[in-house]
Amino acid sequence: MVAYVIIPGIDGSDERHWQTLWEREWGDRAVRIAPRSWSQPGLPDWIDAVRKAYATAARRDPRVVLVAHSLGCWAASACLALGTPAAGALLVAPPDPRGPAFPDRATTFRALTAEQLPCPAVLVSSTDDPYCTPDRSAGFAARWGARHHEPGAYGHLNSASGLGSWPYGREVLPG
Repeated sequence: MVAYVIIPGIDGSDERHWQTLWEREWGDRAVRIAPRSWSQPGLPDWIDAVRKAYATAARRDPRVVLVAHSLGCWAASACLALGTPAAGALLVAPPDPRGPAFPDRATTFRALTAEQLPCPAVLVSSTDDPYCTPDRSAGFAARWGARHHEPGAYGHLNSASGLGSWPYGREVLPG
């Protein structure tokens, strides 16, 4: 078995988001982060939230996979860089911290850079994500050492993309 840490982006993932649907399906094997700063993200708060969720998940199963979307990808990579021993990471639609659409309210994340991750990782990006160009996504995948998947034009790979429980994401999920 595997335990999962769900790491949504700003404001969390709504009821139709694939992360929420997966979390429901996984039951107690999934732990969602709970930062105090959902709407005004502070990197230290998000790192703390990922670490707490990881600790809870690791008590359920020693093999823990991080499942991150959007800004959550940067929180996941920051935790991994600080030594969180995950079995794998799924990084979906990371926004470009230096891009014009990066949210002003996430300024503490702007200084982060993609560096080699210490676990198997998969980055999934869309060809028409408004928060990150395909070239930047490919560059993040290369620097993180993640396998890169680009399934087509699905926007930000969120609820608005109409993915439902997103079988494609399950197929490429590491761990």
